[in-house]
Amino acid sequence: MTSVTESAIAAAVERLTTAAADLKPCTPVRDLLGTSDIAGAYEVQRRLNAQRTSTVTGRKIGLTSPAVQKQLGVEQPDFGVLFADMDVSARTEVPTARLIQPKAEAEIAFLLGTDLDAENLDLAAVRSSVACALPALEIVDSRIADWDITITDTVADNASSGLYALGASRLPLGRFEPGEASMRMYADGVLVSEGHGAACLGDPLLALLWLARTARDYGDPLRAGQVVLSGALGPMIPVSAGATVRADISGLGTVVTTFSDRGRA
Repeated sequence: MTSVTESAIAAAVERLTTAAADLKPCTPVRDLLGTSDIAGAYEVQRRLNAQRTSTVTGRKIGLTSPAVQKQLGVEQPDFGVLFADMDVSARTEVPTARLIQPKAEAEIAFLLGTDLDAENLDLAAVRSSVACALPALEIVDSRIADWDITITDTVADNASSGLYALGASRLPLGRFEPGEASMRMYADGVLVSEGHGAACLGDPLLALLWLARTARDYGDPLRAGQVVLSGALGPMIPVSAGATVRADISGLGTVVTTFSDRGRA
């Protein structure tokens, strides 16, 4: 339940909708939602996503780093919804003109082979549901000016979702252990971020378990065929038009994407 008023929720939806349509960042929505009513923020997210016509392809998990959680004053991750028009895996270039203030982070993605809607979900159930793991780059983007966000700002803004790219390699969990992976991310050949699977809630599979339980409790469980971006393995980095970003995840593979010149969508 939320204590945020209907008028405040509607105003937050309108503010974020306008920012996304005009590609101009807006002021934070915490003046409308407060900084602690996460249920109200998810209601804003739900209404914003209901306006989209693209097909849902999965979910993303954010705030999986303890340091970022501490910074925002929370003790849990958040999630957003992925749509087909956000998937740039098959494109030769990321359409930079569609973004406002993008940043990139390297993640392990999971493709689900079975639904995760059981009442008693545990780590074993989550592991067995994963068809394969893939290297991924999430291009996060905030509609909030200067990334000036609290937990309610980012949740309302679909967890600061932007675009995502999946690498070609796919491995079953019998051949790859997410919690033991290491990551290095490069921008134009320069090392800009590195980290480990343990940086993602201790293990990306634990992040997936959190999401599976949370999505089920919100009445919209994870389904077979969906992709889950499990959370950043290291610090995210700002990206600019023309940059090429590559992430190498040990034992899993590589994902590379190039950002188009600003004028080309």
